[in-house]
Amino acid sequence: MTNGMKTGIIGLGHRIAAILPFLRDNCPDLDLVAVADPGPGHDARLAEADPAHRYADPVEMLARHRFDLLLIGSPNHLHMQHLRLALASDTPHIFAEKPVVISLDETLELARLLRAHDGVGRIAVGMVLRYSALYRALRAAAAQIGEVMSIEASEHIAPYHGSFFMRDWRRDSTLSGGFMLEKCCHDLDLYQGAAGARAARVASFGGRKKYLPAQRPAGRPDYLKVMSPRWGGTADAYSGQGDLIDYQTALVEYQNGASLAFHTNLNTPDEFRRFAVIGTQGMAEGDFIRNYFKLTRAEDGAVLIDDRDIGTAGDMKHHYGADAAMARDLAAHWRGELPSLPLTVTDALEAGATALAMDRARTEGRVFDLAPFWARFDEALTGRAAA
Repeated sequence: MTNGMKTGIIGLGHRIAAILPFLRDNCPDLDLVAVADPGPGHDARLAEADPAHRYADPVEMLARHRFDLLLIGSPNHLHMQHLRLALASDTPHIFAEKPVVISLDETLELARLLRAHDGVGRIAVGMVLRYSALYRALRAAAAQIGEVMSIEASEHIAPYHGSFFMRDWRRDSTLSGGFMLEKCCHDLDLYQGAAGARAARVASFGGRKKYLPAQRPAGRPDYLKVMSPRWGGTADAYSGQGDLIDYQTALVEYQNGASLAFHTNLNTPDEFRRFAVIGTQGMAEGDFIRNYFKLTRAEDGAVLIDDRDIGTAGDMKHHYGADAAMARDLAAHWRGELPSLPLTVTDALEAGATALAMDRARTEGRVFDLAPFWARFDEALTGRAAA
């Protein structure tokens, strides 16, 4: 990076625009050579990013420039084709926003491409909560928690945020991959990491009750003015368009026998994003929004940690301070100062597959057994069939 880190962006979406200033702070020699973004509606972001060159087509951009770093922030359904282009280039560092891909078939395809292009070490994924102070505290307490037995967790968002999903392109799962994947893959990744194993079996239940024409409120409540939809959006959160759920509960059994009960709801007036990880030695509790971490020993109930200021309180926009932490780690990793990141692209794909399995279980009304999928995934990733 001594001669400048020549950087390109495919899709200057909201998330890439949000973390770009943090990356520039931590990579003073980051040189934004080009952005490929067809728009419309991204003129202000493009002006702020100020790339030397602008393209509508990433194929043309990659043909004209050689990059040290590519950032992929396009809508979810375009990630696969853009990752395919990035991996086929000689770009050594690729950052992809979550979710990585939006289907189990795409997960297998990307696994094959990772093998073909030595991609596991090249791709970092924006599963930003792995970089948060709260999750780092949870991992640091692993020995005091002991072997994880069960986890209870939730991500509950308020109507201002829930209604945004129903007005945005994300309301259509063919574009977003579904709510569990689009929004909750962060959380599923964290608890997969805490459990220390892949999901083995999944059951799930849920639907939509709030964001329907029959529930349309009189007038225009203030919460409908808080977040504006992006391309393909609608002004009406209660149109009934799309197939996104607004509440869902899932049960996961991991391969090592640990279990997770996870709940999400898009109409929670007092938001929380909390967990209780219970192990053979103790219990860890935390909440990203309410900003606390507590560790209690099982044998005598002794409170070992009670931290009421674990993250950046109220910083919802930048993930409780985790955006800045992620940028610091990414920069150090790209400079060769940090041997590894808190997660790999395969971790992200495994969490994504779990989210997708949850929706399969919900829509098909059955317990979804992931064992056959993991066998195919490992074969795609390694080129070797299971023994």
